Amino acid sequence: MTGEASGFSLRRTGFGQLPGWAEDDPSTLFQGMLACLGQVRSVKPYRSGSLGLSTQEILPIYEAVLAGVPQGASDSRRFFEEHFQPFLIRLSDDASGLVTGFYEPEVEVSATPSGVWTHPFYRRPPDLIDISDEDRPADMLSSAFGRRQDGAIRPYPDRRDIDQGYLAGRGLEIAWARDRVDVFFAHVQGAARLRFPDGSLQRITYAAKSGHAFSGIGRLLVDRGEIDAATVSMQTIRAWLARNPQRIDEVLWHNRSYIFFREAAVDDLALGPVAAAKVPLLPGRSLAVDRMIHTFGFPFYVHAPTLTHLDGGRPFARMLLALDTGSAIVGPARGDIFTGSGDAAGELAGTVRNAADFYILIPKAVAARYGG
Repeated sequence: MTGEASGFSLRRTGFGQLPGWAEDDPSTLFQGMLACLGQVRSVKPYRSGSLGLSTQEILPIYEAVLAGVPQGASDSRRFFEEHFQPFLIRLSDDASGLVTGFYEPEVEVSATPSGVWTHPFYRRPPDLIDISDEDRPADMLSSAFGRRQDGAIRPYPDRRDIDQGYLAGRGLEIAWARDRVDVFFAHVQGAARLRFPDGSLQRITYAAKSGHAFSGIGRLLVDRGEIDAATVSMQTIRAWLARNPQRIDEVLWHNRSYIFFREAAVDDLALGPVAAAKVPLLPGRSLAVDRMIHTFGFPFYVHAPTLTHLDGGRPFARMLLALDTGSAIVGPARGDIFTGSGDAAGELAGTVRNAADFYILIPKAVAARYGG
């Protein structure tokens, strides 16, 4: 899988060659590693990606953390140096990787609809079915969800259909927001914190999706000449939508994908939502990766020289833990950094789109398999 035929290769390197490693403090990752240990022990191991790394191969390192969590930046770096071998992920065309950012929005909502609160967040509908490889129709090759209609599996209604009332009156609403753009961006992020009028908070996290392919509205607006490609971001997209309210539906409906949610408690405001790895995200230290290639629970080191606003003007250089995935996260050197929850985290995440080098950390016990 690491040959040129796969589109990338791994090049063995050393911690001393990781830019900024001597200044990084990866101690936060141990909390995530222990959470992963609890998940795989009590439920099941993570599915291995095509790179071939398995949960079983990293379990001894998780257990070493359980035996004694390193304290402080220096001891934490030493722990990673003792247990892992870093490899640079090299794309076959020598292109750089790409890093973006995501966050958990906080949306003001009401538990009941009214003239102001009109845009719902929906639970998974009962007529949405999972599609397996065995029963997937030939014309739905990219879809994992659909519905059964007249004895056959058909595509599920899309964003436009649902916005126009397909699910209305079924009792699936979790809460109602004021602004459909807020709902849309919560769909893009795959999670949100809901703040009710009494000040109480509830989390909603991804439960399923309609099955239609994700289509970025930023790309649409760039292609139409509405936004400059050099400045496109969540902020510039929101600003364009605010200036063009009569065109909001047309643009949002371009993304036919629709996300359904489930309720979750807010147990710890310092942590993010439970994501695809079934553990809470670590703000600033969690990475969404392509799970078809990579395996959840493995550390990555990401160096993005032009990404400076996350670290007070310094180039981004951090160890992160692979805990999530996303439909736009495709490829071996493609990642999405979780910046945290709320508006401030959104301001940070919305302008992250930078070239980056990705290093995967492989347990030393199996590193020889990859050239180490």
